[in-house]
Amino acid sequence: MTMKVGIISFAHMHALNYAHHLMDHPEVELTAIWDQDVTRGSKMAEQFQCDYYVDLAGFLQLDIQAVIICSENAHHREHVFAAARAKKHILCEKPIATEIEDAKAMIDVCKAEGVILQVAYPVRFSPVIQQVRNIIQSGEIGEVIAVNGTNHGLMPGGWFIEKELSGGGAATDHIVHVMDLLRWMLNDEVKSVYAELDTRFYDLDVEDCGIVTIELESGVVVTIDPSWSRPKTFPTWGDVTMEIIGTKGNLSVDVFKQHSLHYDDAQNKIVQLPWAEDMDQGLIHDFISCVKEERTPSITGEDGLRTLEVVKGAYESSMTQQVVALNRIKL
Repeated sequence: MTMKVGIISFAHMHALNYAHHLMDHPEVELTAIWDQDVTRGSKMAEQFQCDYYVDLAGFLQLDIQAVIICSENAHHREHVFAAARAKKHILCEKPIATEIEDAKAMIDVCKAEGVILQVAYPVRFSPVIQQVRNIIQSGEIGEVIAVNGTNHGLMPGGWFIEKELSGGGAATDHIVHVMDLLRWMLNDEVKSVYAELDTRFYDLDVEDCGIVTIELESGVVVTIDPSWSRPKTFPTWGDVTMEIIGTKGNLSVDVFKQHSLHYDDAQNKIVQLPWAEDMDQGLIHDFISCVKEERTPSITGEDGLRTLEVVKGAYESSMTQQVVALNRIKL
């Protein structure tokens, strides 16, 4: 039976790739798109040969089983609430929300309405990351004692640098990916956060660089560089890397290492063309199977909440210049 899916907003650039993977899925129909931006929404509906709706209520009355929410971070709460109350299963772009209270409310409403809430952390579906997790959990490198991670990127511009829509800058955008991987691989939670965040590369009202130092409950020490430090000429958006130190060995991870370089004279630029399995495809296929099998999502609303708590702790630490003990909210 074909599963009908809709997309709420193409504000986030990941929506485009998600839509392609929905179109390619043999058991899915991308039925409709809602977008507050009429021009963008109409263009996307034409590209993906589906209907465009300017009215969200009308969109949610359609016979669709699930929605993918790719709106600006500050709008995630209202869109999750609307979709949940319309009994639609939800894949929500990261970060789950801009405020911890909103994230909890989103989790609660989805539970009350009996719908799936999955958070979009596609890096979990990278084959190299899955292999790294297996190595760590097998004990092959012994007890993990430290991790040095990066999630560098290009400065995205647009609403990403408008705090009222994004919730923050590079720290909001990039801490969450590395933190989600570490929670998933190590089965550990954050005890405390110390962060120094700043704006050094661009003239922005949000931070574009920083270093975050984290102690996990087990005693593992983690550093994350989440900076928008890639130059405009860089051949891809950024990176996810980790140096994982164990008592019996170390792991060096570069998630996007598997690529070819395309020297494109027509566009006058060099572009990285990845040839590894597409992690976005893995995310979409996993979400579809969660809905069809009516099972707990692989990446839960709580996963989104816990990574957001780290981000908020980093902002508090940077502001106070103190180590912040993380008090995890109870669900």
